[in-house]
Amino acid sequence: MADSMADSMVASFWGPVTSTTELCEENYARSSYIAEFYNTLSNAPCILLALIGLVNALRQRFEKRFSVLHISNMILSIGSIIFHATLQHVSYRRSLFATPVGPSKNALGLQQSDETPMVWEILLYLYVLYSPDWHYRSTMPTFLVLYGAAFAVVHFFVRFQVVFKLHYIGLCLLCIPRMYKYYIQTKDLAAKRLAKLWVLTIFLATVCWLVDRIFCKKLSLWVINPQGHAWWHVLMGFNSYFANTFLMFCRAQQRGWEPRIIHLFGFLPYVKIQKSRKREQKGSHQGEENSAHGVITLYHASGLCTSCLYLSSDSLDGMMGPLSANVESMLQPMSHVYEAAD
Repeated sequence: MADSMADSMVASFWGPVTSTTELCEENYARSSYIAEFYNTLSNAPCILLALIGLVNALRQRFEKRFSVLHISNMILSIGSIIFHATLQHVSYRRSLFATPVGPSKNALGLQQSDETPMVWEILLYLYVLYSPDWHYRSTMPTFLVLYGAAFAVVHFFVRFQVVFKLHYIGLCLLCIPRMYKYYIQTKDLAAKRLAKLWVLTIFLATVCWLVDRIFCKKLSLWVINPQGHAWWHVLMGFNSYFANTFLMFCRAQQRGWEPRIIHLFGFLPYVKIQKSRKREQKGSHQGEENSAHGVITLYHASGLCTSCLYLSSDSLDGMMGPLSANVESMLQPMSHVYEAAD
């Protein structure tokens, strides 16, 4: 870690490292434009898996919450790329002929681009997990949006490292009881296997993260650094994909859509549903009468603003409808891959 900190002074496009978190990878070893090369590159599989999940959700017309969930996974990975490529807590104005100056008033907390979406994503998971059985439609999304907005504001002005990790772990633990409930209620063996893969990947990812943090000095002396944090990214990408797929299966069961687990390319599981017209019309009618409220998080990568919006499901459908149509048309070629797998 000491060597990594020393390397932070190496001349680079982004200037000196200002983040409160540094991982066990030599800074700017591969490029003067990328602070942590492997930790940056390892987010690519996460984006690809989220894209595959998004295509499936749009293609089979799952509820918009799952499209938003997959998009949030991509936003988190993009934020992680921004952070690990720069290792900046706050961006600096920089010209080609001048040294960095103080933080801009409109500066983007690049470390926030990784950490704040992590919290927002977990809040979205809490909504997806608990909303089907929540009797008071407005209280949960209102609270989650206010909570997420308050966290973003506080985290922008206050640097906290240990508290953030404990806070994030606590939110993750809140997801476990409902995931376990869905697991014991699910009889499909393939779906249960998804839940087990979710547990396995988060366990292995945690081990990689801890080894990278605790044994960094020893690992830095090895001829080849195992890049534990990069493996954390890859495994958590699969973890999110397995979690999303399992939740889509459980929700399809609740809606009576006769879900099945199919494997893309023979190994990547996804949910295949069969909607009957009568049930679909009935579910649509009930959805109009009992419109649950949704949470959609908008993150502006330019960093000039972040915002959370609280919308009813009608407003959510109105906003996501055109977006889904545009995304679906752009991703239409990928749907043929699913058709071949079917």
